[in-house]
Amino acid sequence: MTSFEQHFEDKINNEVNIEPRDWMPDDYRKTNIRQISQHAHSEIVGMLPEGNWITRAPSLRRKAILLAKVQDEAGHGLYLYSAAETLGITRDEMIEQLHTGKAKYSSIFNYPTTSWADMGAIGWLVDGAAIMNQVALCRTSYGPYARAMVRICKEESFHQRQGFEILLSLVRGNATQKKMAQDALNRWWWPSLMMFGPNDDNSPHSAQSLHWRIKRFSNDELRQKFVDAATEQAKVLGLAIPDPALKWNEERGHYDFGEIDWEEFWNVVKGNGPCNKERLDTRRKAWEDGEWVREAAMAYVEKRKNRSQKAA
Repeated sequence: MTSFEQHFEDKINNEVNIEPRDWMPDDYRKTNIRQISQHAHSEIVGMLPEGNWITRAPSLRRKAILLAKVQDEAGHGLYLYSAAETLGITRDEMIEQLHTGKAKYSSIFNYPTTSWADMGAIGWLVDGAAIMNQVALCRTSYGPYARAMVRICKEESFHQRQGFEILLSLVRGNATQKKMAQDALNRWWWPSLMMFGPNDDNSPHSAQSLHWRIKRFSNDELRQKFVDAATEQAKVLGLAIPDPALKWNEERGHYDFGEIDWEEFWNVVKGNGPCNKERLDTRRKAWEDGEWVREAAMAYVEKRKNRSQKAA
């Protein structure tokens, strides 16, 4: 082990953040780029399923809240792209990887939103699952990523409460509204569990990421924490988790739950989910339509730069 490697390992072991100018192994850099950019892509693509419901929100209050949430997600993507750029990759490179399918984003955002109750299920389950992972990332070993996550987690907590409140309002309504809430839970439960990634035995990056403290908990640990929390929250809502195998295990002190359909998970990851093509086509179109804005902004920057040089 070289002196650089030893210094790096000492910082990791002593809980000292790795910063952009510090020496780091190439694999550490690549792993962080992969994880942070995937996280950024998920925030940006994650705006799309909810954006469909901004014009169809049932009240002005709901519209304003959903608008604020979608705006938050855009901000999260910008924080994360900025964090990834400190590792030596450009934003254009990351966007290109997303548009070509080389870079992935969370499989959950390839499912359709077919009712207003889905806005509640996404907030409660999807953002709830994200929080399980992201709170731990506030202590990830790469400094810019950890600092970005502090603000993101504060806003995601608002999103989770907003989703829970939507479902709570629905279950307190008439029979049709409660049925709508239950249907949303039925459709989003299993994809939410898939968000944590494959089981630990089948996760190629998990062990190394845990050693480097990029991750603080394994996929299965986070999934179990989520099931335990969400099952109790479902009781408050009066909704039934769509898993006949779900039951409390006194010996383990956790809920046992059924087997995830990993064939479905990998099928979506490979680009064959219900909305994969639609989501990427929408992102590509937005990028192409916004080209004139980027060109105008860069022209303005160049003009200011030339003025400053002449003045000097």
